[in-house]
Amino acid sequence: MRQVVADASARLGGIDARHEAELLLLHVLERPRSWLFAHATDPLPATAQAAFEALLARRAAGEPVAYLTGRRGFWTLDLRVDAATLIPRPETELLVELALERLPSDRPLSVADLGTGSGAIALALASERPLAQVLATDASPGALAMAARNAAHHELRNVRFAEGGQDWYAPLQGARFALIASNPPYIASEDPHLQQGDLRFEPASALASGIDGLDDIRRIVAGAPEHLQPAGWLLIEHGWDQGAAIRTLFDAAGFADVQTQQDLEQRDRVTLGRRPA
Repeated sequence: MRQVVADASARLGGIDARHEAELLLLHVLERPRSWLFAHATDPLPATAQAAFEALLARRAAGEPVAYLTGRRGFWTLDLRVDAATLIPRPETELLVELALERLPSDRPLSVADLGTGSGAIALALASERPLAQVLATDASPGALAMAARNAAHHELRNVRFAEGGQDWYAPLQGARFALIASNPPYIASEDPHLQQGDLRFEPASALASGIDGLDDIRRIVAGAPEHLQPAGWLLIEHGWDQGAAIRTLFDAAGFADVQTQQDLEQRDRVTLGRRPA
């Protein structure tokens, strides 16, 4: 097993090569990571060799590990993902942390997650705030089906799902919420990164949003006051160079306490604001 991982790592290359090789091997063997350490000197079963080689070839061609294994960890949850959903990323956990700071745990309240994808944000909030009722929306029926599957797997019954199109707020049906969170598309449509790495395989509709990447964020910010309770919060994840522009949008929409929080790499990541009471 040790040599198989080493050889696969050399084929993949990159700083994450060994970790990715281990994930693919464990997926094929249906074993936890701890098992690999205990069986490092075991031979790879012949029945697993072909399956592992096939996954390795697909990864070498650029296909994301999360899509190859069908899973990605986020917050405290193990989430299923597929090509219909954006792959949850660690930096989005900052949005969850900031939302939880603004959601009391001792009383019922309503939360909306716009563009839920695999359900990462909605399910993380629902798991930490069991008294909350969380509405998760998405324009993709496939993404909503995956999010619902993840909710059922984790037995989170305080989440419901609604499909919506170009109108981000149509699924909310006039309801008002204590907090609205979103990780919307925010990459410029001509950004060359869309043709690189994992982004090549993820749904374009969940990534790109107009010439400057802000088309969807403009709509979300402008419409949020009508769907927030007094003193309710809006939190939006965005690109590292968009903080100033998005704070301007929040200010124009009448939000108070507007601020941008940085991620662990000291890059602008989440902008938030409060509807005045």
